Amino acid sequence: MSPAVLSPVRIGKLSIGALGVLALALGTLQSVVEPALPLLQRELDVSPGEGALIGNTLLITGAVVTPVAGKLGDRYGGKRVLIWLMAVVSAGGLLASLAPNLPVLLLGQVLQGVMVGALPLSFILVRKHLSTTESQVAIGLVIALFTGGGMVGTLLAGPISEGFTWNWMFALPTIAVMASTLAVARLMPHDPPVESDSRIDWLGVVLLSGTLLAFMLGLVTVTDGDLSPLAIGALAVAVAALAAGWVAVERRAKSPMVDLRMLAKPAMWHACVLTFVITTSFGMVVFLLPQMFAAPTEGYGFGADTTAIGLFLLPGAIVGAFSDSVGGIAARRFGPRAVVIAGAVVTAGTMLALTSLHSAEWQLVLAKVLTAFAAGIGTTALLANTATAIETKDTGIATSLLVVTRVIGVALGAQIAGAILDAGADPTTELPSESAFVTGFAVAGLTAALSLLVVRLTKKEAKA
Repeated sequence: MSPAVLSPVRIGKLSIGALGVLALALGTLQSVVEPALPLLQRELDVSPGEGALIGNTLLITGAVVTPVAGKLGDRYGGKRVLIWLMAVVSAGGLLASLAPNLPVLLLGQVLQGVMVGALPLSFILVRKHLSTTESQVAIGLVIALFTGGGMVGTLLAGPISEGFTWNWMFALPTIAVMASTLAVARLMPHDPPVESDSRIDWLGVVLLSGTLLAFMLGLVTVTDGDLSPLAIGALAVAVAALAAGWVAVERRAKSPMVDLRMLAKPAMWHACVLTFVITTSFGMVVFLLPQMFAAPTEGYGFGADTTAIGLFLLPGAIVGAFSDSVGGIAARRFGPRAVVIAGAVVTAGTMLALTSLHSAEWQLVLAKVLTAFAAGIGTTALLANTATAIETKDTGIATSLLVVTRVIGVALGAQIAGAILDAGADPTTELPSESAFVTGFAVAGLTAALSLLVVRLTKKEAKA
């Protein structure tokens, strides 16, 4: 019998545990930058806008690679593709740990960015090897551990960078990624690829990757403020042309990379739009709070070092992990729309209140806790609802598209926040003014409130 038609082997707790540990290690590697960003800006002598590139470069690669990884995982098997991606992540982590300057660090972040593709590949593995009910539990566990890795990275970034050097923030999690990848390779059985008589739509892969890459690079350069209107217009035309070409190719392909009929389903595109709005607001929060913690104490800041920033952000990371683990449960009990509405109200109210209440550390800590909970439960509810509403064969690509949407939203929010701080910098000290932070908080709150409008409009369409 051909291996392509063998029934998948059920996996046990050790295999799921290895997958969870890998998610934990990846979450740690991804999260060390957030509390250490002010430190990295000082060490590398870069502005807040340029500093946003350090985290967003990883997200750019993730946005490009994730849908391709999901499709290849559906076609050739999640385990095989996952292991190859982890080899690239490991190379990127080691390069970042040896980086002498910003360009080399950014290149390391580019390679690390393929880690974003690990989530849909993990979903493919558990979906193929477990029942639907067991898969929902396992998916929640993987997401929670990935978010839990954020707690570890947030907590350890300071002690590691201050006890050794900032380079070790990348080296130690990379070693953990390499070790856990070996465990997955040994314990996880190979999942059978999906049989297909047609070839992979490589032209669709290239066009979608080009569209996402042009969009993300355009986002970074436009918000940096150095481009002329003509260059901005050229970028917009390039993105639109690539996107139109991709749609045209997918409509004619015998085996399209993305089935546009699936993408056109209300449940799918509603989830994408809402996820984008939620994560854009949260991306601004993620960038602004560490910057204010690190700002000098003269005036409005708190002068916190990397270790203190990590401790301030830790409660939010803990709550974020909890909200990710219960997002699917909340969606089943109350419905994803109700969860999103609650999260939008909490985030909007919190950020608008922060425009006038930011004189004490606990106010910023509480803001991070509330917004992390709201964003986590909302996006996970949308992801879990979508993952169980589509056919099994489309799990990889559908969840990849939602993960990409999350990535783009966070990157957009962080880059907008960096541009706001740069625009409001004091000409003498080159430090952001308090009014720049107030503007950032207000924009984040209004963006979160936009989710309410999206929910209302999509609800009317669903009824119609």
